[in-house]
Amino acid sequence: MEIQIDVPTVRGILTEEHDVAAAQIQESGPVTAVALSQARHDQRLAAAGDANTLACKAGCFWCCYFSVDVRPVEVFRILQFMEQALTAEDRTRIRQQISSNQRQLANVDRDTRARLNVRCPFLNEGRCSIYAARPQTCRNYHATNVAGCQRSYEHPEDLGIDPEFAPLTYQIGMAHVDGFSKAMAAAGYDHRAYEMNAALAHALEAPESAQQRFASKQPPFGEVEGESVPLEFEEG
Repeated sequence: MEIQIDVPTVRGILTEEHDVAAAQIQESGPVTAVALSQARHDQRLAAAGDANTLACKAGCFWCCYFSVDVRPVEVFRILQFMEQALTAEDRTRIRQQISSNQRQLANVDRDTRARLNVRCPFLNEGRCSIYAARPQTCRNYHATNVAGCQRSYEHPEDLGIDPEFAPLTYQIGMAHVDGFSKAMAAAGYDHRAYEMNAALAHALEAPESAQQRFASKQPPFGEVEGESVPLEFEEG
């Protein structure tokens, strides 16, 4: 689906989010900054002119079996949320699912991973148990017709299935992510993309080491490899 870029909107969000995020990263640290950015992200998406066309709703979870990448700051935000908002029973269940997923995905390359259905460790009774702290990959996945998401779930090997999406919502979401990403990169923090289960498993196994390495602006997840991802709107 080809879309016409709303250049003024994209540029405005890029600049505003970068400036606000940069100040909050410096003043409060990256984990607090990403939590505040996530709240702004949700507000921007809800206010998008075509947000009313989205089919996404509570109880729809086809996309919760798709491959998800996370940035390190999102991992630490998720762990913070788990400790603050989830029960010990829920945390145990999540850890077990992360371990199971990690074993399933061991030595699997990105292309193969994209063709697998892997249950998100945070999916519980049809809902996301960390919704307020969900990563940007999830925040920016929207569809206007749930049938495409269902087809992708039922035929994960077919990467040609392209669910219909809302163009303005997509642009607003990606511009927001680009603005925050630029601020993190400018501050010197590792902002590469990591497979979610592998990154979480490492952070849960060695939380202090991972946090210290991240705080010192080093790759935080040991031998887990991250991947640099170009900005969606590189030229703004």
